[in-house]
Amino acid sequence: MKKISILLFFLLITNVFGEDALSKYQKSKTITIGFANEIPYGYKDANGELKGEAPTVALAILKKLGITNVKAVVTEFGSLIPGLKAGRFDMISAGMYITPKRCRQVLFSNPTYAIGESFLVKKGNPKNLHSFEDVAKNDSIKLGVMAGAIESTYAKETGIKRSQTINFPDYPSGLAALKTGRIDALAGTHLTMLELAKKEASVQQALPFKDPIIDGKEVKGYGAFGFRKNEPSMKKAFDKELAKYLGTKEHIEAVSVYGFGKATLTNGKTSQELCGK
Repeated sequence: MKKISILLFFLLITNVFGEDALSKYQKSKTITIGFANEIPYGYKDANGELKGEAPTVALAILKKLGITNVKAVVTEFGSLIPGLKAGRFDMISAGMYITPKRCRQVLFSNPTYAIGESFLVKKGNPKNLHSFEDVAKNDSIKLGVMAGAIESTYAKETGIKRSQTINFPDYPSGLAALKTGRIDALAGTHLTMLELAKKEASVQQALPFKDPIIDGKEVKGYGAFGFRKNEPSMKKAFDKELAKYLGTKEHIEAVSVYGFGKATLTNGKTSQELCGK
């Protein structure tokens, strides 16, 4: 009876803390990743192939872990964390920024890139917007942000009123609103805005652009992969292989096509540091 009780206790601990997560995925060689169809972070191309910085890195690391059957689920950015927690997929592969608030809900890998912000504006930048602070100075300015993305936090922290921000489920919706004049600028990462500007002649990036100042410091976003809280073994194994991979010739060549490279390396930042622990 004592031996049975010990066994049951062990199984309970394993289930609660996810100690078997890595072996589960390795045994089946299968994992499902979630992404938000955002170029150049994670998306499917016209042929239905998985592309972007995050899926490219994910596939490389998962292969090193013996996980070769990777399925993909596309969802709105704001649904990524709820989808992970609900079991719709096993891993967030969307270049999601690490923030203390998100860290309370998911386990983040160490970051794979660091990048700044940008605005998309109408051609000629008629409102002369070059920072979040510029929007905060003028109550009449409307700023578009993607629901669930970090730009909402940046807007709040730089003094932009809630009435000035409009949420969109994705960037194509925000771009449409910019073109029709519903918003004066669309906020996003530098690379996202660069990609959108390439495809639409009536808009441009607001250059030069000054990254937001929060608590006296200029901030940048650090993107990473997200795992369920009860699967620390998967995060630990992923981070171990990630440390060997980031900055290598293999890595730089693989992500350079998406605009990432040596200039976007994280200089040793860890998820623990960025989570505020």
